[in-house]
Amino acid sequence: MKVLGFESSCDETGVALVEVPAPGQGGVPRLLAQALHSQIAMHQAYGGVVPELASRDHIRRVLPLTREVLQAANLSLDEVDLIAYTQGPGLAGALLVGAGVAVSLAAALGKPTLGIHHLEGHLLSPFLSVDAPEFPFVALLVSGGHTQLMRVDEVGQYEILGETIDDAAGEAFDKSAKLLGLPYPGGPHLSRLAEQGNAAAFDLPRPLLHSGKPDFSFAGLKTAVLTQVKKLGEAPSEQQRADLAAATQAAIVEVLVKKSLLALKETGLKRLVVAGGVGANRHLREQLNAACAKRGVRVHYPELSLCTDNGAMIAMAAALRLQRGLAHAQPPGGGVSVRPRWPLGAA
Repeated sequence: MKVLGFESSCDETGVALVEVPAPGQGGVPRLLAQALHSQIAMHQAYGGVVPELASRDHIRRVLPLTREVLQAANLSLDEVDLIAYTQGPGLAGALLVGAGVAVSLAAALGKPTLGIHHLEGHLLSPFLSVDAPEFPFVALLVSGGHTQLMRVDEVGQYEILGETIDDAAGEAFDKSAKLLGLPYPGGPHLSRLAEQGNAAAFDLPRPLLHSGKPDFSFAGLKTAVLTQVKKLGEAPSEQQRADLAAATQAAIVEVLVKKSLLALKETGLKRLVVAGGVGANRHLREQLNAACAKRGVRVHYPELSLCTDNGAMIAMAAALRLQRGLAHAQPPGGGVSVRPRWPLGAA
């Protein structure tokens, strides 16, 4: 079975094709082709995502990207067996573009559709990598909108161990970067600037670090960064900015690493999966790898190109659900439905 997946929850338009092994063959579904368009350049002028502009750009990009994927896979639309799309959570207008295209194509082709939870896509994206994980594992989901630790026993079996009570880790990166005068999206720019800095130059808080619970809080760290920026005045030196960037990154990473280790200890599991955009951060990977190696824990990441939102993770999540008989596909001609707010536990 060949699954065509659409992702349009925010500011990336992603399309991908994944092939599911035939019943009885076993094995992990494989990626045949994918294409992705990022809207970063368009939103930079506004310092953040403008939902209406995001929706309009998805409309412009989704069909050309679909043609690109089919051509790369040397397949026609008639050879697609099922069309998957991000049903939520995300921006309502952006979600409607992907869902509308998916359901319309399915109706025209007489194919079924399957709505997928965006976070489940991220959770299962490491199965697209060369070093695919095995169940069960602890998952650290870190992105601009979510920071969660979960126990994952199988596809569809997720237990939230801890989550943020305010800002997500990605928000802490982006908001701190904005305070430092860095362009949108701030997280990657802050990480690059941090490479030139001394993390010990500023003493920043690590909220909830010693709480004994795998929950997160980053709002206080953002406030502390604001306080330091004000102390530096209107014209801080490049070295001061780099030092503050390094200190900010070190604080966020230390919290993420310690909470991940706590979740592993509580569950007794020896496998950690890291997913989401912040999972691409080099310093986070280095610190997690070092800490987990000391404890005999295997760490798995998606490929760097699959850390941000993409169609491949949606097609893969659909494929894995189909493979395990967990999916209830919608027949051709069904209605368009999106869920901008959708807890993963309700998926």
